[in-house]
Amino acid sequence: MEQKKILFFIYQMGAGGAARTLLNIINNLDRSKFKPLLVTLDYNGNYEEHLKSDVKFIKLKTKRLRNAILPLARVIKKERVYLVFSTIPNYNTIALLANLLSFSDAKSIVREADNLGGTITSNAKLIAYGFIYKFADQVISLSEGVKANLVKRYKVKPQNIKVIYNPVDLENIKENLESQVVKKEHSHIFQIGDKVIVTAGRLVKQKDQKTLIQAFEKVNRKIKSQLVILGEGELEEELKGLVNELGLKDRVHFVGFQYNPYIYMKEADLFVLSSIHEGFGHVLVEALATGTPVISTNCRSGPKEVLEDGEYGILTEVGNVPQLANRMIQVLSLDKEELEQLIKKGYKRAEDFDATKIVKQYEKIFMENIRHE
Repeated sequence: MEQKKILFFIYQMGAGGAARTLLNIINNLDRSKFKPLLVTLDYNGNYEEHLKSDVKFIKLKTKRLRNAILPLARVIKKERVYLVFSTIPNYNTIALLANLLSFSDAKSIVREADNLGGTITSNAKLIAYGFIYKFADQVISLSEGVKANLVKRYKVKPQNIKVIYNPVDLENIKENLESQVVKKEHSHIFQIGDKVIVTAGRLVKQKDQKTLIQAFEKVNRKIKSQLVILGEGELEEELKGLVNELGLKDRVHFVGFQYNPYIYMKEADLFVLSSIHEGFGHVLVEALATGTPVISTNCRSGPKEVLEDGEYGILTEVGNVPQLANRMIQVLSLDKEELEQLIKKGYKRAEDFDATKIVKQYEKIFMENIRHE
């Protein structure tokens, strides 16, 4: 059977969830059917070294997205790809325009990964994105909540959207847990004897680590604890300032981006996601897969679906500091039997998102669109 070449487009293979999702799809694609080609802008990304060796990787000679349209169109034409796959609205529009200007027969699939909108300006922008999405052969959303938002704000017809949850590479997580340990400079955090709470995500407004830090201060009054924050971002100095104001300098640890966050999750007593909005909540599944109980804000819209309305983890109101603190204390106070039951259920839930299962759903959609040539 001929390998069908699929072009994956993203700005960079950086530290975010979109890049991690593409990595999991690309690495797990059935090579007897598909030949992946990755195209990014001229940036270096943390995940590049983890691409399988057979993946052709092209960096466009530009760092500006708007300058990528024609170079990307030339790649689409030259490489004779069957399908162009992209994710994130700005990059979806560029990929769609480039494919149109390539004058090729390649099909287009765009993936929407978050619940965007809310202001007049952003809502208008989403309608514009939705208009361009009409040129896509298929729109994929990574949760039912994101699909509803595509219908409401982008004005995409529901019958044109398919929901596929994020693929999580459980085998890779297992290998990382077995082959590595927490970095030496951080190991003391887990050896003090305090409870350890971990969170992971970019240090940006969306992730709302401010609420988590404020809740942690209340938790620490009752249960001596350490908070480990994995991630980098523009709010790092502001968040460190808050930590100092609350007198938590020796108890809150900013450890930056870690390619292997799983060992930190595994060694922790609790994982917390405090986001204002999410498309899916990829890190929740990863935390469940490491055997760590999870708490998440019930934000639009992924966490409620991942945790099945609280069946596999605890949900709290967005921005509610006292409630989050109480829920954290609740989990940290579970007896051994209750904790083991929660962990066992979490493992089982994580298996629903195994990359080997989810990527087959992507492969099915890829073949359906290619066959419509």
